[in-house]
Amino acid sequence: MENEEKKLSREERLAAKLRENLRRRKAQAKAIDAKAEPAPLPKGESTS
Repeated sequence: MENEEKKLSREERLAAKLRENLRRRKAQAKAIDAKAEPAPLPKGESTS
């Protein structure tokens, strides 16, 4: 009985850590994409 409770709490802990890690990775990827893509220029303007 005690072993089942420990296992469940361990699984819950791991699941929570996985969700936290996923959120952090998504936020990092979003930040990298925001830096990598320059804002589009208005029509009629060029970079050169």
